[in-house]
Amino acid sequence: MPLPVGWTLAVLAMSLFGSLGAWQWGRAEQKGAMLAETARVLAERRPQPLALASDADRAQAYDWAAGEGEFVPGPAILLDNQTRDRQPGVRAYRAFQPADGGVPLLVELGWLPVPGDRTMPAVPPLPGPQRVAGLLVPPPSEGIAHAAPAMQADGSLLVIALQRDALMRGLALPALAPRLLKLDPDLPLGYGRDLDILPNTLPPERHIGYAVQWFGLAGAVFVTALALTWRSRRSARKGQ
Repeated sequence: MPLPVGWTLAVLAMSLFGSLGAWQWGRAEQKGAMLAETARVLAERRPQPLALASDADRAQAYDWAAGEGEFVPGPAILLDNQTRDRQPGVRAYRAFQPADGGVPLLVELGWLPVPGDRTMPAVPPLPGPQRVAGLLVPPPSEGIAHAAPAMQADGSLLVIALQRDALMRGLALPALAPRLLKLDPDLPLGYGRDLDILPNTLPPERHIGYAVQWFGLAGAVFVTALALTWRSRRSARKGQ
């Protein structure tokens, strides 16, 4: 026997709200696992070679890495829409060539503020041999907004996502490692930074909160449908 129209709509709504709740819960578990793995790596700080950044099998993993090399001559990368202490700004990156001749990788130099007139900060080159250390991480999620890198007055490239193919073209590099290095905040290079792997995104607790809200809405629809059905049947019995 087919469901009444009201119950059909209620089941569709409950399915939608339940799916959204399950998705939010899954994101919370995923991010919780990421934070736990990062905490373990940071507690051990067992240095791995920088070449590990190009290992496709560990493209979504977290490792502490260190090594020597030189920053590649060329433009800095400025990732737009990055807040720190509620201030708007950008995260600055430069490509780094490990001394062992491996694939170049992006190194996050830190965060820089952007004034109200949207004048982008200059990121001077870092010539000569350098030793770097930090946390190898996957790049931030690209989201759905894509745009070509925009060249600034000092030659830097302003981007809204770290799209590897576009960055390779902008940096004139034949290859770029799939992971980037979040530079150790204790090193004298760069700007204000930390090893937060979830900057400008929701923590697990927020995802759980949203999941509870979606599940609550699904429950509310169910209770409402039951109440309306009971009221309708009661009215029908009185009318007999």
